[in-house]
Amino acid sequence: MSDIKKVAVIGGGTMGNGIAHVFAMSGFDVNLAETKQEFADRAIATIDKNLSRMVSKEKISEEDKKATLGRISVHLDLKKAVSEVDLVVEAVPENFELKKKIFSEIDEAAPEHTILASNTSSISITKLAAVTKRPESFIGMHFFNPVPVMKLVEVINGLETSEDVTKKIIELSDKLGKVAVPANDSPGFVSNRVLMPMINEAIFCVYEGVATPENVDEVMKLGMAHPMGPLRLADFIGLDVCLDILRVLYDGFKDPKYRPCPLLIKMVDAGKLGNKTGVGFYEY
Repeated sequence: MSDIKKVAVIGGGTMGNGIAHVFAMSGFDVNLAETKQEFADRAIATIDKNLSRMVSKEKISEEDKKATLGRISVHLDLKKAVSEVDLVVEAVPENFELKKKIFSEIDEAAPEHTILASNTSSISITKLAAVTKRPESFIGMHFFNPVPVMKLVEVINGLETSEDVTKKIIELSDKLGKVAVPANDSPGFVSNRVLMPMINEAIFCVYEGVATPENVDEVMKLGMAHPMGPLRLADFIGLDVCLDILRVLYDGFKDPKYRPCPLLIKMVDAGKLGNKTGVGFYEY
């Protein structure tokens, strides 16, 4: 299995542009695949802005910024983007049918040695790997938002992921300046299996009139030393994303403890999704 030198990142949204940023800054050539030029331009503009912030904080030089941007090339043709890379990291929205379609195409076009990784936060790696002809070379690389800042990468082994591939992705995470924590494929992995029930319970506290969102968050910040309260965090993640993950947990375990709070469902139905829509548990 050859060394990872060139990487394709599929999707330039919130997570995708952060993943491309981190790889390029660590010296990797990156093919960033998007469906439309305007989305690709937006992704590059975000990376540029985040790099400029690092320059102003004197974390990197102007030359570093230029070199990082120079390592990223934009592709609107998915098959071309993956045709000569050693690793593909998929970062499209949390929708199994969409990911299935994309991985079928990637599997056909990517070289035989290429490792396929998904940045999914809750969808089964085993189920995604089964879409391809290389389940032993398929793995989860779950980054955290904002990617350039957060240290953790959850490395998720599917049922057939080879030890060789796991070892390689753990070493790669280290080169990116990240800390890789391995886990086996299970609904929600570790992070969301622990986090989402806490967020859901915080929403139930508001739903049942126990306390206001501000007071729930204050208790968790001051009493449990959380840097951000669970409801502020839910707004930051996106209430629709929280609901999707809770539904994956509920479907996966068939355990009522993962039942999404009716208030969460109602807010998502109303389009109150948190930061991205300007209103959730808080107004932005």
